[in-house]
Amino acid sequence: MEIKQFKAGDRQLADFLAAANEDSKKYEASVLEIGKELEKRGNQAIFDYCLKFDGAAINADNFLVSEEEIEDAYQQVDDDYIFAIRKAIDNITAFHTRQLRNSWMEPDERGNILGQLFRPLERVGIYVPGGTAAYPSSVLMNAIPAQVAGVKEIAMVSPPNRSGGMNPHTLVAAAELGVKEIYKMGGAQAIFALARGTETIKKVDLISGPGNIYVTLAKKMVYGDVDIDMLAGPSEILIVADRKANPAYLAADMMSQAEHDVLARSILVTDDITLIAKVREELEKQLGELTRQDIIKKALASYGAFILTADMHEACEVANMVAPEHLELMVEHPFELLSKIRNAGAIFMGQNTPEPVGDYFAGPNHILPTGGTARFYSPVTVDTFMKASSIIYYSAQGINEDGDNIIKLASVEGLSAHANSIRLRMQK
Repeated sequence: MEIKQFKAGDRQLADFLAAANEDSKKYEASVLEIGKELEKRGNQAIFDYCLKFDGAAINADNFLVSEEEIEDAYQQVDDDYIFAIRKAIDNITAFHTRQLRNSWMEPDERGNILGQLFRPLERVGIYVPGGTAAYPSSVLMNAIPAQVAGVKEIAMVSPPNRSGGMNPHTLVAAAELGVKEIYKMGGAQAIFALARGTETIKKVDLISGPGNIYVTLAKKMVYGDVDIDMLAGPSEILIVADRKANPAYLAADMMSQAEHDVLARSILVTDDITLIAKVREELEKQLGELTRQDIIKKALASYGAFILTADMHEACEVANMVAPEHLELMVEHPFELLSKIRNAGAIFMGQNTPEPVGDYFAGPNHILPTGGTARFYSPVTVDTFMKASSIIYYSAQGINEDGDNIIKLASVEGLSAHANSIRLRMQK
């Protein structure tokens, strides 16, 4: 399997990293057209796109998932799955509960009171990828922080399969959380429907959840009409490893990310050139045992890389430059390197903490910034589903003592009406 190899600082490395960001302009016209059709034809446009893109005959009678479909889904999953999903729910809920903010107010000696009031959004839409695959973990990572925040209404959307149904594991995950408003639709059309509403779908305040390039562009286009969690691109992993790292683990972790998508990015950064050779061998050895090996091969050939550095300090600098979605510190003493990491969506520490631990079970959210946006974006948290209002109360003493300063600032900006509203109260 041919995988690119670079040295830190190579010009070719910079070109490789830049090329990994897919050019999205060629998809924009198609997404715009879908948005226009939704505005004109509402639900019927959704049904037509479901038939075109998913091969599913969706109509007004089967658009909303029924209670019977939920009950049938439980009959199609085993007890071990239900046990695992419930344990994951417990872990994810516990982690996100620790993120809750308390509203606060604080008086000063003059009787003025300042504070912040935190409130949940009223209604949110969560997008769960689907169709031929099952992503129940995406249900949990979207819905749980919204519920912890106190969101009253959650509308879930996911593409149907060709028979017009939805994956039973996804439906059971939603049912375990009490999410009942579930629509069979995916792609850009689902994003426009949630953002703008249709004759049956009430518009939401925020849309959260990962999707393909069409979903991402649609989220970008509706941002401002509604809020969004982030603009997510193809998945990615960067592993910083020293000579003590297990090459079998490293190869397995690179391929666990590569199997997502032919555009997924898997990078190993190390200061040990012999480790790179061992990982190459392990990739070849393990690949034959995996079900999605065609996808893995294409992803690794196009977006896989080995990067050789002078030492672990330089390895961390490479990691900060890439700002990966998932960063694994597969080194003997991972906590010693943690202070050197500035940019990463999630950081996985040590040999026993592969990325799938975070994808499914540990508790932190797996909806993470991609494409280098970890430089300024954060994972989905409870804050994603909340808003803050400032609280300001001034006493008579406060307005009289601060009034002249406020008037001065208003006058500098040429806003005499602002100054007048303060002056009148001072005269009183």
